[in-house]
Amino acid sequence: MDANVSALLGQSGWSTIYWIIAGGAGLVALVLFVFVLKYINLWVQAMMSNAEVGMLEIIGMHFRKVNSTTIVLSKIQLVKSGIHEVTTNDLESHYLAGGRVPNVVRSMIAANRAQLSLDWKAACGIDLAGRDIIDAVNTSVNPKVIDCPSRESGKPTIDAVSKDGIQLRAKARVTVRTNLPQLIGGATEETVVARVGEAIVSAIGSAETHKDVLADPDRITKAVLVKGLDSGTAFEILSIDIADVDVGENIGAKLQADQAEADKRRYQAEAEKRRAMAIALAAENKAKIEENRAHVVLAEAEVPKAMAEAFRKGNMGIMDYYRMKNIQADTGMRDSIGREDGTQDSKG
Repeated sequence: MDANVSALLGQSGWSTIYWIIAGGAGLVALVLFVFVLKYINLWVQAMMSNAEVGMLEIIGMHFRKVNSTTIVLSKIQLVKSGIHEVTTNDLESHYLAGGRVPNVVRSMIAANRAQLSLDWKAACGIDLAGRDIIDAVNTSVNPKVIDCPSRESGKPTIDAVSKDGIQLRAKARVTVRTNLPQLIGGATEETVVARVGEAIVSAIGSAETHKDVLADPDRITKAVLVKGLDSGTAFEILSIDIADVDVGENIGAKLQADQAEADKRRYQAEAEKRRAMAIALAAENKAKIEENRAHVVLAEAEVPKAMAEAFRKGNMGIMDYYRMKNIQADTGMRDSIGREDGTQDSKG
């Protein structure tokens, strides 16, 4: 069978196949040579640094869309710093997850130099959470100072009122350092500033007089530190210093004045209410008087009718009528004399 195939192909056919195979092998060799030439410097650098990164790993990073330069240089930095537990695969995994590999590597080196407990997984978690891992490590080594209230809040002071009603305006400076074990899930600087501000207000409010606070501002610091305000945060509070305490307004006196003004308005309203009720009662009495007078007029109008009826029935004679008129005239005269005497007495 082979003899028949050889006879069919002939000498020229086999030459063509050989050339195709040789060309394919040459092309593969050329591609490998290009990759080797491209990454030879990285491979030599890693080998000379005992980083243990093979050429095939470097070429594989190219196909996995990983920046081989970043990974190799990061591996070299870790090895030279004495950190050997982090593998090339760990670096690639964090890179592919969207992490900032150089930042994590530098933070690991800084933590190792400062003898801080920070492993690779925790550092990667902090970085992927969006925290600045380098700043966190630096703050853990070199504590920083936070203004309270913060400059971003727009408030120059923390205002509180003591028991004697005097307002005090305080400024504080809080020294903190990063608590690396609580950095993931821990509250930020804003929470620390808010808690310290609340504690300062409470400490001033519990003081009997504002003079006690002015005489010993350290009492505020002691009252604040015992509350454990850094619980659940990413920081550890080292100290709280009262930078300044100023006297503000007399809030107690102002509130008393406002209360007095409110009481005054209330009493005025009640007096006006009583006055209106008195006017209404007087008007009602006048109406009753007029009503009674109307009844009297109606009753007087019935008198002539009764007299006429008495005359018709013979119950009343003409002499009785004259005597009644004399009595009425006599009574009217006496009333007139009495009014004149009263007028003279009043004038006298």
